[in-house]
Amino acid sequence: MKRNPALYGAALGAALMYLFDPDRGRYRRALARDQAASGARHLADAIEVTLRDLRNRTMGLAAELRSRFESRPVSNDVLVNRIRSKIGRVTSHPHAIEIAAHNGHVTLSGPVLSHEYKDLCRCVWSVRGVSVVDDKLEVHSTAENVPALQGGVPRRGIQPDVLQENWAPATRAIAGTMGGSIAINAFRHRDPFGILLGVAGSTLFLRALTNKPLKRIFGVQAGRRAVDIQKTINIAAPVEEVFDFWAHYENFPQFMSNVREIRVREDGSSHWIVAGPAGVPVEWDAVTTRSVPHREIAWKTLPGATVEHAGIIRFEPTPEGTRIHVRMSYNPPAGALGHAVAQLFGADPRSEMDADLMRMKTLIESRKIPHEIAVTPAPAERPEALH
Repeated sequence: MKRNPALYGAALGAALMYLFDPDRGRYRRALARDQAASGARHLADAIEVTLRDLRNRTMGLAAELRSRFESRPVSNDVLVNRIRSKIGRVTSHPHAIEIAAHNGHVTLSGPVLSHEYKDLCRCVWSVRGVSVVDDKLEVHSTAENVPALQGGVPRRGIQPDVLQENWAPATRAIAGTMGGSIAINAFRHRDPFGILLGVAGSTLFLRALTNKPLKRIFGVQAGRRAVDIQKTINIAAPVEEVFDFWAHYENFPQFMSNVREIRVREDGSSHWIVAGPAGVPVEWDAVTTRSVPHREIAWKTLPGATVEHAGIIRFEPTPEGTRIHVRMSYNPPAGALGHAVAQLFGADPRSEMDADLMRMKTLIESRKIPHEIAVTPAPAERPEALH
């Protein structure tokens, strides 16, 4: 492949202009230093966790192989505990299953859902030390009228690590190394197969690096959960006053720097106008999904929103005032990948939320609009939420 010095020179010049801009250069350089230091710390932690995971897996594999060549009898209590530790992966109500063991003879009783019955039996038979299974299970097609089968969390069965949403550190390290190596070698060739292989390797590398499903990385069919943000802040004001302020969405432009306007309609839905990339307005409609006075507010965007998101705010009274817990999930353009790119250029929603919440704290405690907010609704349009 022929190198183009002019292209490299242009890229270097653009980087220098970005970092040494007279107005924003100092901030950008400081941001780059902070991100580099944070990245180094995260890398060191990741290496330590990965090595520990590899060591534990190696020790576990060695113990498993050693046990297969040993003929020592398994005690009844150990066998029951082995079964218990496995059936939780295949049944949504493991505590409804009664297990008894005697010299390898296992008796199963209790209610189980019909679609989990076969997986449960296969799981028990696969436990080392089980020689006979006495099936006394009560199979039910539904959980109706069966108290022991109410609630519970659906199980997907025992899946390989790579098919799960969260990968183990060792799996991430191996997959990331493989994906990166494939991408580097494939992109050296300009033929269609090499490009296709390079894209596949890059995708595997991103999956391992972020530990997020591909739909959340690229924002495809991820709904509102490409990126999760959680924050907690204490406010020196009664919970009634804090809740009343948050319950009026029209107040948000007073402390949220990117929110330009929020109009609440008669049906309870709201129309948001937010400053997007390069200041271009982005608009969407949202609806309140839950409102418990002085305790909780939840909302979500309506279908078709440019930036799908949902949020929930919980209010907790404290001796000093109110503690609020904010949790928000959103799907920016290009998903988590777009979020990561925005972070590189200083547009970090987590940092912006920190600043917004601090302005909100100042606003409620001092009853003064922070100076950083340049655009606010006209006084005639803004309801007085603070009394």
